[in-house]
Amino acid sequence: MTRLRKAISSGLPVKMLRDVTNRMWFGADAPQSDELIWVRARDVTHWYKPEPENGAPRYRRRHSGLVAGGDWDQSRKPFGSQIKLDSIRDHFERGVPWQQTDLFDWMLKMMDEKGRVDGCHTREDLIARYEQLDRIYEEAQRTGTLRPHGSVNQTRGEHGGILVHIARDGTPLRDGGGMHRFAIAYILDLQSVPAQLGVIHPDAVTAGLMAELRKGPVRQ
Repeated sequence: MTRLRKAISSGLPVKMLRDVTNRMWFGADAPQSDELIWVRARDVTHWYKPEPENGAPRYRRRHSGLVAGGDWDQSRKPFGSQIKLDSIRDHFERGVPWQQTDLFDWMLKMMDEKGRVDGCHTREDLIARYEQLDRIYEEAQRTGTLRPHGSVNQTRGEHGGILVHIARDGTPLRDGGGMHRFAIAYILDLQSVPAQLGVIHPDAVTAGLMAELRKGPVRQ
């Protein structure tokens, strides 16, 4: 029963129907929900900017694999300053201890307000999480890549990984989720980063860009 509830909450029935529909429209190479794709970290320079009133819906992980036309992919904003990315860079590039970063303080505040953030309930949970991030960074630095989220966490496909939408010209647009892992990949300038396919523009599909997105990993 627990698995069934999780499947429904993650939109699995809709995703399965979407996969069938995609194959009907685009053939055997059609994009699939929760699919693993590979992107170069520093090719991702913009966030997707939801503006429903201007034709840019708010997309979630449950929309993974959706082929959506229109001009939604033109709604974007540059990264700029971001507390997670800035704090992770402070730690790995400048040697600032995790507990002295703005991110650590912000996470503690969110836990006080919400009770649970990123799977952490206590300060000890948070310390353990960032120790794990140190290990992920060291492995990525050594191997030149990140292991796919799904292979480590045994999820359906790459569900829960770095969420990336694909614009009509193949431009990858970041959305919520997987920011810590993405920041590590960005800092190390990884050539191939595993990501969860979000929404993709039909022009990108008909141009055959899925074949390129499926290539990887390229090790440094």
